[in-house]
Amino acid sequence: MAEGSVSVAEVETAFQKFAVHGDTKARGKEMNGKNFAKMCKDCQIIDGKNVTTTDVDIVFSKVKAKSARVITFDQFSTALEELALKRFKGKSKEEALQQIYGLIAGKEPANAGVTKVAKAAAVDRLTDTSKYTGSHKERFDETGKGKGKAGRQDVPDTSGYVAAYKGSGTYDDKVKQA
Repeated sequence: MAEGSVSVAEVETAFQKFAVHGDTKARGKEMNGKNFAKMCKDCQIIDGKNVTTTDVDIVFSKVKAKSARVITFDQFSTALEELALKRFKGKSKEEALQQIYGLIAGKEPANAGVTKVAKAAAVDRLTDTSKYTGSHKERFDETGKGKGKAGRQDVPDTSGYVAAYKGSGTYDDKVKQA
């Protein structure tokens, strides 16, 4: 192999990582169009000038079997050859393919744009239970933990005593004394 070239095994490893991305049933032997497009984007094969997302979709459709929705590694290699010539214009087929392999080797699906926990001052202020007043204050215990349903609803006292009666539960004691 030439100096600085990337082995097919490294590309196949990356192919497998992208093939299983987001699909719990995937075995890593076939890749769907969505993951192929993600791989092209994450590995900077799509540069917005020579290769666009449309180009990637067209090449994917061209190399896959007529009724299939996925491509194998062999079909994937064919697709890369086509994209390599588009991405690295003016280079020989082998040279362009090596460069595209270089972009892919060792890459994994990036979780860009994964939702992070918002930690803004406004959120802190809104969730600070010590600043709550009135009936809203009743929704939390001393530690600031919510009481759940008990804090949101007036739970009626069905003990049979009048509201605010201080001697509830003392009837039996009075009857025994008599």
